[in-house]
Parts: sequence; C-alpha cells; structure tokens
Amino acid sequence: MKIALVALLLAFIVTFCLAIPIIRYLRKKKLGQNILEYVDFHNSKQGTPTMGGLIFLLGLSIVAIIFYNDNSFLMFMTLLVTLGYGLIGFLDDFIKLKFNRNLGLTPIQKIIGQGGLALIVALFCYNSPLVPNAIIVPFSFYEIEIGAWIIPIVFFLYLAVSNAVNLTDGLDGLASSVSAIAILSFGILIFLYSSWLYNYGAGSVIIGELNSLVLISFAFVGCLLAFLMFNTNKAKIFMGDVGSLAIGGFINSVAVFSGLYLYLPFICLMFVITTISVILQVFYYKKTKKRLFLMAPLHHHFEKKGVTENKIVVCYSIISILISVVCIYFTI
Repeated sequence: MKIALVALLLAFIVTFCLAIPIIRYLRKKKLGQNILEYVDFHNSKQGTPTMGGLIFLLGLSIVAIIFYNDNSFLMFMTLLVTLGYGLIGFLDDFIKLKFNRNLGLTPIQKIIGQGGLALIVALFCYNSPLVPNAIIVPFSFYEIEIGAWIIPIVFFLYLAVSNAVNLTDGLDGLASSVSAIAILSFGILIFLYSSWLYNYGAGSVIIGELNSLVLISFAFVGCLLAFLMFNTNKAKIFMGDVGSLAIGGFINSVAVFSGLYLYLPFICLMFVITTISVILQVFYYKKTKKRLFLMAPLHHHFEKKGVTENKIVVCYSIISILISVVCIYFTI
C-alpha cells in the first residue's frame, strides 16, 4: 500500500507539471469546445480547451512505466486498454475540432470501435490464467465459476461503463471527481482481495498482479486529482471524449481483471443513474412526446431547476464517497 501511495503522489506531480504547458498549447491552437445548442446555459464555456484527457493519460503512462516490473502484466494491459479507449475518444474529439462541428465519430463508428476493443479484452480474460473466469460475490470474496460466460459479460460491461462515464462528463469536475472516487474505491477493494488471497495461500504471481492493479489505480487517482486542479468550475480545460472513454475503459479493466465487477453498480452508482436517466428520457419521449426530465442526463435537469454546477458536483461526489465507504466497510 505504501508504494501505491507513492505512485499516487508521483502521478499527481507529473500530471500537474504536464497540465500547464499542454493547456497553454491547446489554448494557443484554439482547440476549444463547441457547446451544443440545446445546452445554451453553458454558452460561456464556448472555446474552453478540450482533449484534456491527454494530460492524465500521459501522466498515467509515465508513472506506469516507472513502476513496471515482472508481476505487472495486468497493469500493462489496463494501461493498454485505457489508451485504446482514449484513442477512440481522441478520434471523436479531433474530428469535432478539425471540422468545427458537434458530431465527431458517428454512433455506429463509436460502437464498432468500443465493441471491437471490448471483444478483444473479453477473449483475453477468458484465456488468461491471470484473470478469474468467475464472479466474485461482493462483501464475501466467494467465487462463482462462469466459464465462457465471461466473454459476453465483459463485452457488455465495457460498452456500458465507457459510455456511462462519457454521459456523466457534462459539468466542470463532475466526471473527474466521481471517477477518482470510484477508482480509489476499486484500488482499496483490490488490495483487500489481494490480502485475503494471501492469507489463504494464493500464489505470488496472482498476488503481485493484483497489487499492480492497486498501484495503477492509486496512480490514476493522483492523475485525476491533478487534472481536477484545472477542471473544477470554472474549468480551464475539459477532458473531452479522449478522457471520458479512457476513464470508462480503466474502471472496467481494474474491475474485470480483478474479478470484482459485481461492485460496479455500487461503486459507479452515479454513472448508472446518469445512464438510466437518458434511457428513461428517450423511452418516455417516444411513448408520450413529452419529457420526463427538463433535460437529460440528470445533472442537466438539476441545472435547469436552478442548482449550481458546484453543488451538483459536490452532491454526486458525497453520494459516491458514502456508497464506497459502505462497500469497503462490509468487505473488510
């Protein structure tokens, strides 16, 4: 755990130092966000530099390379998958900026990219001896073997989580703060699981691989905390799809590679609620031609009701912290 805390601190310093010149460069190149017409109350944010996810992805990559060792293959795979989803987001952001429009990749192109990468990871999970082909029951660490069912489960989770984070990225600091809490929670849960396996005589390779997931989780928390220094209201930079899709890929990777993915609905509750609000809005409108919420996702509904951005972010973060504390408490 001490080395993980060192990784967090180092990641914070590295990412903070990277952020300043990168933000200046993006501002100089006028790579600013185009605000959607229906989110007219965010017009003041027009032109704010975007693609800030590059900052914490670069910081995470540097720290992961520094701490890489012989028992860090799952850490390497987590970084690789994270960068893969970040690349899809980067292409989406780049097209938007290049052609000065709100639409980057089409929904079909995004799904193909995300789904293709998800399928590769699912097949890796099924064939790798380092990844349990089992569901680990929350609060007990009891394993239920699922065999080949891990392929469709992992495939679905990658699509769901990456898009859920993307939908939540709508307010200054919202996705960054909720994601940092979720990733820290998974880091702690994986540490508890690793300690439990150690007490029951698990092999050193598995323990080492799980500990590498703890390390990269804490490192990413440090990256996101540094990014939040520039992303809180009023944001100097947005993470863009390159950031939100990458975060979704990361959260899912540490959950899936550790076998703790049944914790996702709890730890990522605010992402789940955000996604459900969009689904309900679309379904309700198709049925009644009326809106269930003033605007979806849910955080925009609260904005329309007059709640400030900062208050929404704080409330989302507090709820995330409380749920995480409960999950960790009943897991110990």
